[in-house]
Amino acid sequence: MNSNGEPHVDPSQDYVLLLGYENATHTVLRFRRKLDTCDTNQDVPITNDTIRIIYMYHNRDPKNGAQAIGTLPDPAEAFKDSVPIFLTQRVNQVPIELDSRTRTLELRNKDVEIPMGDDNLRWCKMFKLDQFVRKQHMIRYEPVIESRSNLPFMKHIILYECQGSTPELEIMSREFGRSCMKAEKELLTCNSIVAAWSRGSEGFTFPLEAGYPLDSYQARFYMMETHYMGFQSNAIETRPRMDNSGLRLYYTTTLRKHDAGVLSVGIQPNWRHIIAPGQERVVSEGHCIEECTQRAFPRPGINIFAVMMQTSHMGKQVRLRQIRYREELPPVAHDLNVDSNYQEFRRLHSPVKALPGDRLIAECTYDSTSRKTIALGGYTSRDETCLVLSLYYPRQKELTSCHSIPSLPTVLHAVGINELAQGANPIRIASPPEIAGMTLEERLLSYDWRVNFNAFQYVIRKGAFKPLCWSARNTPIPGTDNMDAYAPNLTRIWRPTPTCGAPGLPASNSVNRFVGSSESNVPSWTLLEDPESNNVIEGAARSKSIRSSSGVAAPGSSISRVALFVIFINTVRLGWYRWL
Repeated sequence: MNSNGEPHVDPSQDYVLLLGYENATHTVLRFRRKLDTCDTNQDVPITNDTIRIIYMYHNRDPKNGAQAIGTLPDPAEAFKDSVPIFLTQRVNQVPIELDSRTRTLELRNKDVEIPMGDDNLRWCKMFKLDQFVRKQHMIRYEPVIESRSNLPFMKHIILYECQGSTPELEIMSREFGRSCMKAEKELLTCNSIVAAWSRGSEGFTFPLEAGYPLDSYQARFYMMETHYMGFQSNAIETRPRMDNSGLRLYYTTTLRKHDAGVLSVGIQPNWRHIIAPGQERVVSEGHCIEECTQRAFPRPGINIFAVMMQTSHMGKQVRLRQIRYREELPPVAHDLNVDSNYQEFRRLHSPVKALPGDRLIAECTYDSTSRKTIALGGYTSRDETCLVLSLYYPRQKELTSCHSIPSLPTVLHAVGINELAQGANPIRIASPPEIAGMTLEERLLSYDWRVNFNAFQYVIRKGAFKPLCWSARNTPIPGTDNMDAYAPNLTRIWRPTPTCGAPGLPASNSVNRFVGSSESNVPSWTLLEDPESNNVIEGAARSKSIRSSSGVAAPGSSISRVALFVIFINTVRLGWYRWL
């Protein structure tokens, strides 16, 4: 970009224009290019990572019809927006036609007051669905946002299935809802995720072979949790901001082949999940251990067909790793450029089989260079999280959430504490002598993270952790509730395949092996090829990228993995640029 915000023209135009036309209202362009052109100087590899599309358009043609610096009319005016998008693992969002077998059901909040300032609100509303006298399949869900002005204050909506039929659930189903903090006891059996929406998502459509079962004889109570973040009021807007948003479910009497389920893998939101400040790379891992999958998964295994990766603001990378017999398989999914404002289910290229006895690891990488104090795991927007929601079939109810958390001795050892004082309130340190009498909070805040970070990271990743393997009835898998577990001692580690060749390896830039761009030039096991469908990416002016919601990035800001798309309304000329 030059000082006027005008992009430089890429000297190597590595795309093929397939068609272009304009009418009185639109200019439509269709093009294709290789996922990785191997033009390391100018082009952005198109991977499974979240990519930000920056687009510009103007109603006047370039001067003299040229593509060169100084020819664009008013670049600042032409700049429109930047939007995050998945280009390779997108869900087919073809509208579902309603008929006598396919219907919709809306589950919505009722006059929820959005908090103000820095407050957060997790709002729980119970629904009693007793109309499903025989099993039907949910085949799609989507958000119902009452007002787009409320969208910036909504973090997620999660629908849970509740087990059993208690008086508490019946009472809650007759209410408008309540703070989830005031309903923890009543919601202990609401542990199975049915649908999950996060800001930026358009919903999810299930593949033809699976649907989520809705059966009133199996479950009739469903709890919808909506996480609101506070807004800043001003002199103009003094009235409370109310919300009636929710979810729309599409369901059918024509049953699919498989019942689908959702498995949550990651770190239990808890203060023991500590993100050290001032570090470019902090790695946290949540383990779903072998003992849990061995007891829960059916003998043929489960087939994971979609994942949603969740972190908060500091999250930069997420991987769902798979370990079998101490050997690491290719990751189920990963994103090396996550965006906390764009987290939705992504369809895998083909379902991934997870067998009984496999270990699944949600690995999250954070950048905490902007922080001077630690961040802790938790449920508010100020806290961090590391979760991967996996859609799979066939459904089982033995395991719905498979998390872990560092053990208390591991956390204490990681920050140089040998022993805590008994019965102290607040919690105080007993030894070593040089920090005896200090509170635990004081130790965490005063710890020299710059000097001790590497040792802290090693202890947390290699030390003991508590597995938390919970069934749909909110009971732990027998034998796992009081055990300590450890990171696996791997005999083989997976590494990604280079897409443009490395010493001794042929180039393979026409194949999308679903690797991240920063992982190139590292030898690896060979993954399955699909040269017919994965060698190019096609785009059109009217695409999902224009519909996705995101904040605007100003010209000249630093953004990684960005493609710039320029359209001139009165011409079919197209330019593909690199913006660093």
